[in-house]
Amino acid sequence: MRYGQLIMGPAGSGKSTYCSVIAQHCHNTGRVVHVVNLDPAAEYFDYPIAIDIRELVHLDDVMEADDLRLGPNGGLVYCMQHLIENLDWLEEQLGEGDDDYYIFDCPGQIELYTHLPVMKQLVSALQAWDFRLAGVFLLDSQFLIDAAKFFSGTLAAMSAMLQLEIPHRNVLSKMDKLSAKQNAEVEKYLDPDAQSLVADLRQTFNPKYQRLNEMLAGLIDDYSNVSFIPLNIEDEESVGDLLLSIDLIIQYGEDLDVKMPKDEEADEDGDDGGDAGGIDLNSLMT
Repeated sequence: MRYGQLIMGPAGSGKSTYCSVIAQHCHNTGRVVHVVNLDPAAEYFDYPIAIDIRELVHLDDVMEADDLRLGPNGGLVYCMQHLIENLDWLEEQLGEGDDDYYIFDCPGQIELYTHLPVMKQLVSALQAWDFRLAGVFLLDSQFLIDAAKFFSGTLAAMSAMLQLEIPHRNVLSKMDKLSAKQNAEVEKYLDPDAQSLVADLRQTFNPKYQRLNEMLAGLIDDYSNVSFIPLNIEDEESVGDLLLSIDLIIQYGEDLDVKMPKDEEADEDGDDGGDAGGIDLNSLMT
């Protein structure tokens, strides 16, 4: 069994920063993770990449191809479809390790998680290769400081959750960038009461949208598991708590071998000659 996180979210939500922070946190705690770049438009990483989609297809090459004539969005969709058509490449790159833990840094185009089948096909392939997966959807906390933006971000996260059909965590990133006042504002969005947020919208929205807002709030309430975990990358406890939450939903660690402390292993090694704590067992039997 292998394990993985699919890191999703709009462009600029902090996906690459999240991957960097989780990789560094795991390194500091003696845990091995492998980061996989699935963004063919990525340019810079400050952490080691185990697998890079740009070795298979690069967005710049696709956009420069005269026979395709694609822009950035169309080119990125083409790149992801090319990956799906060449899943044997990804399978070979992943190898056949057991208990390996991967972080898949995914592109930010929302259409990949709403109505296109590309990411769902990727999930199905990974599951066939014995992966337990969690979806991690990041939203910039600076974006969610009013009710209208909250509804927009929540619906995007819900769409990804329903499309991929895997255990899911929604994360409010960049909490370290908020002022004290903004932190207080964000608190009500962590485990929101959507109907109360509709009341906030009455003050700013045209009354003709009132019924639509109420229906959207009802949809969000129907999926009461749409809540958010705050992430402050400058707080190790915040990083550790989030990682533990994700590990639990994919049951990471339950199948790992129990490792004994070194002192106990040393004691057991000393038992081979029949000695128990320096006492000659034969002498006790005479």
